[in-house]
Amino acid sequence: DRGFARVRVAHTSPDAPAVDVWVDGAKAFEGLAFEEISRYASLSDGSYDIQVTPAGLTEPVVISATLAFAPERDYTIAATDILTQITPIVLVDNNRAPAAGKAQVRFVHTSPNAPAVDIALAGGPVLFSDIAFGEVGAYLPVNAYYYDLEVRLAGTNTVVLALPRITLNEGSVYTVFAMGLVGGTPPLEAVLVADSGFARARVVHASPDAPNVDVWIDG
Repeated sequence: DRGFARVRVAHTSPDAPAVDVWVDGAKAFEGLAFEEISRYASLSDGSYDIQVTPAGLTEPVVISATLAFAPERDYTIAATDILTQITPIVLVDNNRAPAAGKAQVRFVHTSPNAPAVDIALAGGPVLFSDIAFGEVGAYLPVNAYYYDLEVRLAGTNTVVLALPRITLNEGSVYTVFAMGLVGGTPPLEAVLVADSGFARARVVHASPDAPNVDVWIDG
């Protein structure tokens, strides 16, 4: 929205319950579970008091922070680390459309007990190098396609997580979050989020006694 900041929240704390997010004392997002990322909400530029509580409760406040947002910018607030040390990481998002034929992707490390990692093409070159917990890789423009990726211990060929068949569509912007715990529950995994761009939808006719059908979109 012109003149407004857009803000969303990502729940990346592996042992935290579902949460509500409050902005200047008003509930803005509710019931966000681990691995969930909210939709963007528009806010006037300026500073806001942000609080996070367990879903449905006003106490305890597990995060309390004053954050500033600039107009016409997009932000992601990631609630990260284990519950006893939960903290917000503020990401500045770049949702401008990439060049023709391209997608844009970045990597965010939110696994609290995972070491620094590289993200590479499977068996190939490194795309994001030496990303430690709480760090964010720069946006990378790539050809729109599907990719087999892997997460390696930084500076080595040791693969700690395979990311097969990551599909990146033309004109879209993505964030890959590393979430979970190494050797724990929930396990280490990657969550791919489409931040902006075109959605793709298809229809499956699976009703056994229905005739052939037409499907209408917006009339």
